[in-house]
Amino acid sequence: MGLMVQKFGGTSVRDADRIRNVANIITETYKNNNDVIVVVSAQGDTTDDLLSKAAEINDNPSKRELDMLLATGEQITISLLAMAIEKMGFPVVSMTGWQAGFLTDRTHTNARIRRIDTERLKSEVEKRKIVIVAGFQGINRNDDITTLGRGGSDTSAVAIAAALNADVCQIYTDVDGVYTADPRLVKNAKKLGEITFNEMLELSSLGAQVLSNRSVEMAKKYNIKLEVLSSLKQVPGTLVKEVAKMEKMLIKGITKDNDCVRITVKDVNNVPGIAFKIFSTLGAKKVNVDIIVQTAARDNKMDMSFTVTHSVVETALAALDELLPTLGIEAHITRDDNLSKVSIVGAGMQSHAGVAAKMFEALGESGINIQTISTSEIKISVLIDQKDADRAVTALHAAFIE
Repeated sequence: MGLMVQKFGGTSVRDADRIRNVANIITETYKNNNDVIVVVSAQGDTTDDLLSKAAEINDNPSKRELDMLLATGEQITISLLAMAIEKMGFPVVSMTGWQAGFLTDRTHTNARIRRIDTERLKSEVEKRKIVIVAGFQGINRNDDITTLGRGGSDTSAVAIAAALNADVCQIYTDVDGVYTADPRLVKNAKKLGEITFNEMLELSSLGAQVLSNRSVEMAKKYNIKLEVLSSLKQVPGTLVKEVAKMEKMLIKGITKDNDCVRITVKDVNNVPGIAFKIFSTLGAKKVNVDIIVQTAARDNKMDMSFTVTHSVVETALAALDELLPTLGIEAHITRDDNLSKVSIVGAGMQSHAGVAAKMFEALGESGINIQTISTSEIKISVLIDQKDADRAVTALHAAFIE
């Protein structure tokens, strides 16, 4: 007997048939003498539909009111799933995020979990009830509803597994594991039996849609056994763990990320501390910056480029427009929205020579121009024209994996 945390995404619960299918998976786990806590997302495109409804009323609603609206999506799912399990004759209870004890900070639409008050969860599990929890949401110290941002239900599930020391956290999706590339794009993509936390974290951060990077960070921090499975077919999935087996495959995955805007500040004064002033200002505005490139100085001037996501680009530009005049900088700011970040990820690349050269050769032979390069111990990322992204992923998969 063990404690199992199971998370089901929006596609897994999008309609009545899918909900009944999920109810069968959950009850089979329960019948095997396991305690079960389930975390669910909103059905299908519910969150997008709610955002559209909000836009019909107000094109710039407060984030607090958006959270009030968006949290209803998961509440619908938990009640419907509980009804399905109830009809099957099993003891079950549904809980919103705040009923389940999720206490967050006060950042609306992208809150961070401060702690989980597990008393209610433990009480219901001890009664041998299946507990269905609304993912993606919590409550702050003002008793306001908050949501956790993109991939928030994954984060909710891992947080519960960590707080209750669960035996495993299973993430059920519409794919049957983690693949070396998006199987919808690359027909020869291969499913991985296992992958390290660090590799999965890089893949998630670089555009892979299987797991949210925050959930992987938390699983690594608390050493949670994490498994990615399909809710639609009973096949082995992918295990995410601290150390994976030695494999012949050096590169574990190829990703693309189209949510990438490059901002360039031209003719910045080449003086000490200027980078700190620019990026500390952006950080204060909650703008996460990715690839940063600074050109060599000429005439005591330099150009500074960095990438951000589309959701924060206007915030970043407004912050720069306000900051630069105070620094006496008459800089020219440009933006480029038509970019993709394509990356290769693999923990073994740091000890193997020639990986970068092979990547650049594959892109060059495909006629794809590299605009910017960024590296770490386990990944190499390049910025390229967005129109070339799919071809780049296919070429790199052929070069490294096929």
